[in-house]
Amino acid sequence: MKRLTLPLLAVLLVMLAGCASTVRSNVTVFSDWPADLPNRTYVFERTRAQDKDLEYLTYENLVRNDVRRLGLNEAETGTGNAPSLKITLSYNVDVVDVRTVQPVYGDPFFYGGGFYSRRHFGFGYDPFFRGPPVIDYQERIYQLHRRQLHVLIARHADGKSLYDVRVNSQGENPSLPAVMPYMVHSAFADFPGKNGMARTIDLKMAQ
Repeated sequence: MKRLTLPLLAVLLVMLAGCASTVRSNVTVFSDWPADLPNRTYVFERTRAQDKDLEYLTYENLVRNDVRRLGLNEAETGTGNAPSLKITLSYNVDVVDVRTVQPVYGDPFFYGGGFYSRRHFGFGYDPFFRGPPVIDYQERIYQLHRRQLHVLIARHADGKSLYDVRVNSQGENPSLPAVMPYMVHSAFADFPGKNGMARTIDLKMAQ
């Protein structure tokens, strides 16, 4: 049986734990948000298909909750008061197959099969010892889910864009509903942000 060094195992476990519990999003913002906006009401602008799509409506509700935190309130229907803003959102996910080849290292502390570290055993300190040799290569094939979210806040009257944000995230988690809350949070982090700002945001997933 091929063995891995303890330090290498520790690194791999940390990497796997991080991938499983953190959503990393690349966020790009284009903003022309006014300094003074007396009327902070909005409506969602949907397509006919979106109006009947339960998945879309679920994500719309996530956006609704986040913009409420920013002081934006959904306009009440039937009041006769025109909203100042309109919000549109769209999302997508595609899947690609990924193949990686990684080296597998021998264990310098394992000498039952004939290998051991000369740095520490038998010959004292060896300044030329460069660690365990690569004894094999391991192939891994997996699916990578690439997720996109686009939210646009515009003036209701003339459609002028005020806040345009695109969120891109990728990972092995196949569940878009599980990841979307963190992508929405990332979309409104430090709202309204600077025009043309692009950054990476890491959010820990609730256990």
